[in-house]
Amino acid sequence: MAGIRLAPEEPETTPQQQARATTDSLASDDDRSIAADSWSIKSEYGSTLDDDQRHADAAEALSSANFRVSSDYSSDKEEPDADGGQSMLGLQSYWDAAYADELSNFREHGHTGEVWFGDDVMEIVTSWTKDLCVEISQKEMSVSDNGEVNDQADKYLSSWNVLDLGTGNGLLLHQLAKEGFSDLTGTDYSEGAVELAQHLSQRDGFPNIRFMVDDILNTKLERQFKLVMDKGTLDAIGLHPDGPVKRVMYWDSVSKLVAPGGILVITSCNNTKDELLEEVENFNMRKSNLTGDVSSEAASGTDHPPFEYLSHVRTYPTFMFGGSVGSRVATVAFLRK
Repeated sequence: MAGIRLAPEEPETTPQQQARATTDSLASDDDRSIAADSWSIKSEYGSTLDDDQRHADAAEALSSANFRVSSDYSSDKEEPDADGGQSMLGLQSYWDAAYADELSNFREHGHTGEVWFGDDVMEIVTSWTKDLCVEISQKEMSVSDNGEVNDQADKYLSSWNVLDLGTGNGLLLHQLAKEGFSDLTGTDYSEGAVELAQHLSQRDGFPNIRFMVDDILNTKLERQFKLVMDKGTLDAIGLHPDGPVKRVMYWDSVSKLVAPGGILVITSCNNTKDELLEEVENFNMRKSNLTGDVSSEAASGTDHPPFEYLSHVRTYPTFMFGGSVGSRVATVAFLRK
């Protein structure tokens, strides 16, 4: 569940139409049949919500927030409606099949596989994230000499343990290692993705990167991380037939994985910066409502939202459409309070 393949820019085509075009080009009729059947099967790794109570809690939270929850799907072979924002890319069966193919290509030809969002975006994200982490470490250690910080970047980055959600082939972690991060962990709900990532890290000289099978919606991780990366995983979750419910579950889960004072960096091609900010604000409001009397907490100075906007990448290419300027990719960092 590494990310969403970017299509060539076509301003007159909606994102939903692009999702259907991508799906049609990547999945055969047999693949669609298998994927549709999988909606009613619970995965060993929890891809279809093996905790009914958490699913119900998320649905209730959406209802109380006046969000529209996607309709229930039966176990027949009806395809998701792309016009509703759903796609094969939201199903674990799609990713299992995709990484089975990439594993085969690796074994036969040594191919690395897809670089989701492309090399340029990956390099921008990792370089920008490194600078952001060094800046935070500088403030924490009260260092004022910028030259000293830049010269000792590896020293500051050594305190940052990193989790990559939906790591796929793990190439984002390779790039972070090149930037100076050393405590690196990648998780994915696809066993094939994790196997491929392990092979590639060994081959390419990154044997210390840890990879494990884990579903962010039903995570078994008990450790917290100072830096959590998401490059396309939230996008894929949102394309599942139960996307709205699963996105609520995503925020509940990820908030427990980011250590206080740590940061969450989300890279998305399906959400703008403002849409991600709005989603975080909705999560913060929901968490505040669950804590009881928000006004009394605020008055006492003890009320803090779980996440706070920190920064975003400003160097992506932009385009003009409908009188507005936008970018096809957004990367936003949120501080865990």
